[in-house]
Amino acid sequence: MLIGVPKEIKNHEYRVGMAPASVREAVAHGHQVMVQTNAGEGISASDDEYQAAGAQIVSDPQEIFASAEMIVKVKEPQANERAMLRPGQILFTYLHLAPDPDQTRDLVESGATCIAYETVTSPYGGLPLLAPMSKVAGRMSIQAGAYCLEHPHGGLGMLLGGVPGVDPAKVVVLGAGVVGTHATHIAVGMGADVWVIDRSPEVLEAHWQQFGRSTNTVFSTRDAVERHVLEADLVIGGVLIPGAAAPKLVTAEMVRAMKPGAVIVDVAIDQGGCCETARATTHAEPTYVVDDVVHYCVANMPGGVPRTSTYALNNVTLPHILTLADKGYRQALKDDAHLRNGLNVHEGNVTCHEVAQDLGYNYVDPETAID
Repeated sequence: MLIGVPKEIKNHEYRVGMAPASVREAVAHGHQVMVQTNAGEGISASDDEYQAAGAQIVSDPQEIFASAEMIVKVKEPQANERAMLRPGQILFTYLHLAPDPDQTRDLVESGATCIAYETVTSPYGGLPLLAPMSKVAGRMSIQAGAYCLEHPHGGLGMLLGGVPGVDPAKVVVLGAGVVGTHATHIAVGMGADVWVIDRSPEVLEAHWQQFGRSTNTVFSTRDAVERHVLEADLVIGGVLIPGAAAPKLVTAEMVRAMKPGAVIVDVAIDQGGCCETARATTHAEPTYVVDDVVHYCVANMPGGVPRTSTYALNNVTLPHILTLADKGYRQALKDDAHLRNGLNVHEGNVTCHEVAQDLGYNYVDPETAID
């Protein structure tokens, strides 16, 4: 199979779909790989390294989209990339379609087979292709929040961990999943007063077993969310409903009642955000202020640390890239129900139930769609 790896063009996106080591594996399986010039620049991987791994270097992304049987990316295709997709072509990348009707429409009209990293599942539970980036984003959320709490950046002027004799910041983490757990790791390490809110007693029990008395766990109710958000210096939004838009746990009314200078880092912004006042921002302009509350809502947070992110992502995507290339998408999806769960759009049909429900499309079961 001919695999194409274009350079990412989203604002301040420096990750790349395949690192040189991944290209080498694909070539060893008998496949061809086309990589756009300087695609690996953000991870310090030169064109020479890609060529040494067996890739063909191509300067024009149009040539990649026109020739490749499978496009491997990181972020959702931008409008000009979507226009180059064609029927029968595989797109393997993050999509986050539920809050993005324009992208969904374009992918449906393209006729391509679009497999989303974020809805591929695992026999062990969870979302294995989303988890590495959730780990990175969770850890980055505390770094970003600590930065935004500094007075020159609009914050309260608090040091996250305080000092002896002075209280640390109160950090409220909404969701004790992968994002929340890794945010908690960093917040605890920095000495913050950490409160974790989740709706699953089992998840809270596991969290307590992991962190003990270094954190406080709270069962999620409207009352609990409101009470702790209003007391918070830093709120981390890490809730996720697989494939669907994130629930709006933090209302505009709550934001108005928060402390002036408090900070919200909405990691769930890829899925529309869990705060009503959240809107997607970029690494170029990461923050804005609503009712004196600083909002950090960068939609591709892991893109800020592309080297770590790319290699972490490739560790989990490479086996699926090889399976799709070795077997072809139809057989690969028939053989693996968990990979099949990643199929979001196929030949003009929406095959992810949550996306169809959120955006008003007729849902077609993936197994039926590929027959």
